[in-house]
Amino acid sequence: MPLSALRPSPLVEQATQHLRDQITGGHWPVGTKLPAETALAKALGVGRSTVREALRALAGAGLVQARQGAGVFVIAAEPAEDWPTRLRQAAIADIYEVRMLIEVEAADLAARRRTDDDLVLIRAALERRREAAAGSTADFVDADIALHAAVVAAAGNPVLTSLFTEFVPALRQGLIDLVDLLGLRTGDPNHGDAGHCALVDAIAASDSGAAGDVLRDELHQTLARLRAI
Repeated sequence: MPLSALRPSPLVEQATQHLRDQITGGHWPVGTKLPAETALAKALGVGRSTVREALRALAGAGLVQARQGAGVFVIAAEPAEDWPTRLRQAAIADIYEVRMLIEVEAADLAARRRTDDDLVLIRAALERRREAAAGSTADFVDADIALHAAVVAAAGNPVLTSLFTEFVPALRQGLIDLVDLLGLRTGDPNHGDAGHCALVDAIAASDSGAAGDVLRDELHQTLARLRAI
């Protein structure tokens, strides 16, 4: 598949796609050194800066790698999936296992580090969860996640907060499906209130061991239900 000059428009995007097609189509196998920027620019009918941006995008996709003094080499035939894509495709049970690792530690840290302001936010989130019990499953799940997010934030670790935030979109839909599938709110619209109340009390009492244990038990119970489906 020979390279051809590009039409004016978003040139970087076009150049990136053309070069990606060359790689994924096997024209440049793994291990191949790409032509120099000047040669690529001439073949595509664009400037070197456009080629440079396209190569940077391909490097971000895990397809090529620049080696100082040697050039740019193909290192993969297919682009690497980004983190959000992997999460969307992951099984909810797998997400829950990793969620447990993040949140149990976060609960422990929250109990030791929480401020009075954090506690106000956590208690307010617990109250909103109770109020949401009268609404739809989606509203209830959103309120539940907001409470857990408040606990994670109280841990005072921005990396933990970012990790949890990345999980939320995939976690939300998985929880909505799980609650409806298992009928968890059929007999008790405010399912799990006692456990969440115990979690908040443990954090308020700065009892890190109890906070971690309460959350671990809650997540273990949900994970067991997931594995039984």
